[in-house]
Amino acid sequence: MTAVEFIEPISHEDGVAQASDLFKRTFGADPAGVWAAPGRVNLIGEHTDYNAGLCLPIALPHRTFLALSPREDTTVRLVSDVATDKVATADLDGLKAGGVDGWAAYPAGVAWALREAGFDQVKGFDAAFVSCVPLGSGLSSSAAMTCSTALALDDVYGLGYGSTDAGRVTLINAAIKSENDMAGASTGGLDQNASMRCTAGHAILLDCRPGLTPLESVSQQEFDLDKYGLELLVVDTQAPHQLNDGQYAQRRATCEEAARILGVENLRVVADQVNAADDPVAALADVLEKLDEPAQIRCTRHVITEIGRVTKFVDAFKAGDIAKAGELFNASHNSLRDDYRVTVPELDTAVNIARAHGAYGARMTGGGFGGSIIALVNKGAGHDIAQRIADEFKAQGFNAPRALPAVAAAAASREA
Repeated sequence: MTAVEFIEPISHEDGVAQASDLFKRTFGADPAGVWAAPGRVNLIGEHTDYNAGLCLPIALPHRTFLALSPREDTTVRLVSDVATDKVATADLDGLKAGGVDGWAAYPAGVAWALREAGFDQVKGFDAAFVSCVPLGSGLSSSAAMTCSTALALDDVYGLGYGSTDAGRVTLINAAIKSENDMAGASTGGLDQNASMRCTAGHAILLDCRPGLTPLESVSQQEFDLDKYGLELLVVDTQAPHQLNDGQYAQRRATCEEAARILGVENLRVVADQVNAADDPVAALADVLEKLDEPAQIRCTRHVITEIGRVTKFVDAFKAGDIAKAGELFNASHNSLRDDYRVTVPELDTAVNIARAHGAYGARMTGGGFGGSIIALVNKGAGHDIAQRIADEFKAQGFNAPRALPAVAAAAASREA
């Protein structure tokens, strides 16, 4: 038996020190400052954000730390703790969407997006990244990178948006544009809102309908696991996790086409109608009868039922009905597996093992096609369940998984 690896968060002090040290070793000077933004776990509400739906993420205590200094020219120089001997470069002058290759597209894309939005004062920068958000885990290491970059550029170029919740929406939009247009990784905004707007001890109920104000789009929902003697186990399956290989974009296009056929702006419109009906099952059947293509039927069924599960989970957890909350986790995963078809064998295996060994419920989290699962378990049970998952992965020849210990809801981005 090989003991499962647990990934601990980097402390505030260590993160600042490590990022500053990497910056100084690479660029030969101290940075102007260090900023940080967290990864996230979405409790429930998967693939609903780009359908104008509801999501329920929490920020992780695992963060990306960014040491940065502005430049007088339009050059961007970047280094990370993944490859400390390699400096990626880009030039913002004349930069167009898709014009930066590799991981550098994410931070360089934020500066590009801000300039595209009219913030001409944004120029180049030198930056060093240190992170404990596992890469490719479905825990949004990319949003941690883009959001920390947006906060840093907001400060060093005096944009004035990072200090308020409403102002951060402008920075969130730049982070979203960077991922969608520069990096080519489709995202609907869940990750960036969680990284920027979560508070400690709470999940945010994120309403992604267009036209809402910042105050209307987010409400803080208490997520106190200790109150009910629980912990949230996160297991990174270490199955390959890529959102820019066309699968995510394909699902998104299928939903948009279904909405067009149904004659609505987005699937949220019909989701609200179905979930408010006296007989939601019959109402859903009526909607699906209007679609002919099997993929559209499956994806639409997932989106409509998943949006309904978000509010049900909020109500169940608030009432202390943990059994019901767990059932909703399970139903969410089953829908993502059978209807949305974004799970892989590693995700399904991890979920099945967690359920078989005492979890109230378990589900994949994130975009799918690899990444992580979450399980709602009794306090102290997470280590044993993670080890059982690791043992089964070894038996099946999968990569060894990693786990995040007893995750608690953390506060969102801040200057470090």
